Amino acid sequence: MPVPADTRLLIAPTTRRAVILAGAAALAGFGWQALAPDRPPAPPSIDPQAAHQRALAGDLLLVDIRRPDEWRATGIGAGARPVDMRRADFIETLTGLAGGDSARPVALICARGVRSARLARRLKAEGFTRVLDVSEGMAGSAAGPGWLARGLPVAPPTGAGNP
Repeated sequence: MPVPADTRLLIAPTTRRAVILAGAAALAGFGWQALAPDRPPAPPSIDPQAAHQRALAGDLLLVDIRRPDEWRATGIGAGARPVDMRRADFIETLTGLAGGDSARPVALICARGVRSARLARRLKAEGFTRVLDVSEGMAGSAAGPGWLARGLPVAPPTGAGNP
């Protein structure tokens, strides 16, 4: 049975408008979460100054997870323990540094806060309950200027990567 011409005109523009609006919403970012897999929330962050002070006071295990070439280029934040995150035994090494205490506060620092945030989520999944992200990193990020620009002390990477 044919559809009257005036009905087709009402349906077509409405459908077209809905498709255009849905496309515009998708481009604007609406609805992306429905398509994305469940992702754990971002880990709590700590600024470099506070991480440095707490590490020196013994209240926090600060771990520089960058590569050895990065440690050589900038030094290691004073008070941080260098452990390359690519090590096959990273979790075991970190557990040892934490004295086997998965509730010990641990802060991770990398160059710009990307790797440290990702690894903090992984550590949370591995059972570490108090993991912080130094989201500014050593070199700075959108979160702030970073360890180096803040003028915080660094140490040479002697024996780095082997705590």
